[in-house]
Amino acid sequence: MLDFRMETFLSVCRYMNFTHAAEALHLTQPAISQHIRYLEQKYETPLFYREKKKLSLTPAGELLLSALQTMQNDENTLKKRMQESLSQKKILTFGVTMTVGEYAILPSLSAFIKNHPDTDLHIRYGNTQTLLACLQEGTIDFAIVEGYFKEDRYEVRIYKEEEYIAVASSRHKFSQPVRFLRDLTKERLITREPGSGTRAVLSRTLALKNLSVLDFSHLVEVENIHTIVSLLCEDCGISFLYKSAAEQEIRQGNLCQIPLSDFKITHNFSFLWNKGSIFSEEYETIFQKLKSGSL
Repeated sequence: MLDFRMETFLSVCRYMNFTHAAEALHLTQPAISQHIRYLEQKYETPLFYREKKKLSLTPAGELLLSALQTMQNDENTLKKRMQESLSQKKILTFGVTMTVGEYAILPSLSAFIKNHPDTDLHIRYGNTQTLLACLQEGTIDFAIVEGYFKEDRYEVRIYKEEEYIAVASSRHKFSQPVRFLRDLTKERLITREPGSGTRAVLSRTLALKNLSVLDFSHLVEVENIHTIVSLLCEDCGISFLYKSAAEQEIRQGNLCQIPLSDFKITHNFSFLWNKGSIFSEEYETIFQKLKSGSL
């Protein structure tokens, strides 16, 4: 269990405001200040910058926050493991992004379920940012994501390298000859919502060309990969997807990859968990088995 002053620190980090943290913890503001002052004296370094009544974490504060979030996560996991010992049943709770969960992990997941009949699985689907928040809160053990994140906060393993492509219906008629990425801006773009890994890769790629999703003639945002693929098959627009998500429809001739001379991208699907976790060895073993497909 975390020291009560550590709980105070986490609350201040959550609100970045001493008054709001005091209200949440049912303490006085002087008590909050005293707790933070104690920690700063203990670690001999400031934890917060205080500028014009606004708080922000110092580098030392960032380190402490990351460590405490890992400790919280481990405490939740340890409690779960202790409860499991009574029922002699193991439970794995992990998160996957949509593309990973619906396309990339299914063969290994199927093998795991068959080979570990006494293990219960709780699988959470969400975009990259949602799953990172779940890791920080300790509600999942590990995650497999496709988006961007601060690598210094996590133990990271490359689960798979995936090609990222432009896709349209095989019967789509383009409004003009298409050779470069910019040539597609006259089309209707069908894309994932902000916060998803698929959208983040697209946004970064477009930015390198001084473009954004708003430069396309029309925009459709969808929170489901299957729906995007179905809309593409119905010739409702063009999209940018990981190849595995469109591979079956491309093979069947319903969709086609749009050839672009200035668009060659691969991106990693990353297996990650909180850095410094006491369960790191277990997560490493799960990763190795998942990657080899031998779970």
